[in-house]
Parts: sequence; C-alpha cells; structure tokens
Amino acid sequence: MATSSETHDPAVELPEPAEREAAPRPRQKAVTIGTVCKALQQEFPDISISKIRYLEDQKLLSPRRTQGGYRLYTQSDVQRLRTILRLQRDEFLPLRVIRQELAGGRAEREVAAGSPSDGRSLRRALVSTRDPGALYSLEDVVEETNSDPNLVRELVDFGVIKGETRGGTRYFDETEREIVRAVSELARYGVGGRNLRVFRSSADREAQLLQSILAPALRSRNPERRREAIEALENLASVTTHLKHLLLIRDLRKIAT
Repeated sequence: MATSSETHDPAVELPEPAEREAAPRPRQKAVTIGTVCKALQQEFPDISISKIRYLEDQKLLSPRRTQGGYRLYTQSDVQRLRTILRLQRDEFLPLRVIRQELAGGRAEREVAAGSPSDGRSLRRALVSTRDPGALYSLEDVVEETNSDPNLVRELVDFGVIKGETRGGTRYFDETEREIVRAVSELARYGVGGRNLRVFRSSADREAQLLQSILAPALRSRNPERRREAIEALENLASVTTHLKHLLLIRDLRKIAT
C-alpha cells in the first residue's frame, strides 16, 4: 500500500482473489477520504476525516495519493480501517497493540461487527462530546439489563452512577445503563455497590491524570486542535484500559498458581 504513481493503481491489484480474472476492468475503484468517512458513519457515528488522518499519521493506514496529493482508499484500505475501528471500539485496544495485531495477520473477517456471544452490546463508550442519546428510567434500565432495581438504587447511593432528574423521575444515559449491565454480572459473584467505590475512585484519578496531560488542547478555541485532543484522549483511555487489564492479569496469575 505504498504510494505510487497514477499509472500503478492498487484498486486493480488488491480485490479479493475471486475477482483476479477481472483485473483488466477495475471493479473496485479507489475512493476519497470523504467517501470512506460517509460509508463508515452508520457503524461508527464518531468517525471523522481528522480521525482517519490521525490513524494515517500513526502509520496504521497508507492510502496512495494522487499527483495532486489527494488520498485514495482501496477496498483493502477500507477493510483495514474498519478492523482498526472495531478493535478500538469492541476490544478496547490501544493503537500500539492494534498495530501489532495487524502486523501479526489479524484479518478483518476475524473482527466481526458487534459479535458478543450473548447478543449484548459490548461496544466501547466514547469520550467525544455528543448528544448522550436516549435516556432510560429505572424501569427501562431494569428491563434492558435484567438487573435488580435495588442494585441500581445502590449504585446511585454509592455514587457509581448518578442519573438526571426530570419532572421528579430519575433518568440514566446509555453509558450508565451499560455500567448497570456490567455490575449485574459482578453481582452474580456477590459484588455489591459498596465494593465498587474502589473502581469509582480509580476512574476519577485516571480521569484527572489524563485531563492534566491534555488540558491546554482540550480548552483550545481552535476546533481542529480540540478535536485532535479528544481523539488523543480516546487513545489514552484505551491505553490505560489495556494497561489495567495487563496488571490485573499479572496479579491474578499469581493468585491462580
């Protein structure tokens, strides 16, 4: 996928093997970065041209360029981008690990779109400032997560989730609903709201650390700089999540042996 002249078109060479006979006819046309962004927005609402460029800067993507400097993405480039975005969203992997996964031959078909075995969405909650989406009453949360309403109230009491009161009714956003879903799994092993304060305290400290690292850029009045800072914050969140996972696994191995 290295850059080349306009006479060397990867769009002809990179389609699926079954289409090799059609090589004289470029069936898979290379497309612009804007077209790629629009094509992926349904699955990845937070995708943006600047985010795709950021992944290119991180050497995860190498689209060819025209003589005028425009990026052109082949089908293979788009598949690679989709794999990267799914690994970020569904497996919480930082870019460094994703680069290793791809270098090790991780194929796009191995990273299916939303493939949790029990049908639940395990998708990553994003930092990007957007409309929080639907709000859920206590009854809605209990119904969708199959959780005990007393557990939800306990999480509110211990500050794990907060909700928002409207018209005398407390509502929860999608992230808090997924927190309840995760805690419900822990509750099966006897973990209650009071036990989760350590997670809350840890998350608060990590958020403060990341804020201190990117505070100037996040406060910038330049929309592009602020957007880049939010994307960097997303990546840092993935890195810290992966680091915590590794540290936990290391300690659990000691317990298991």
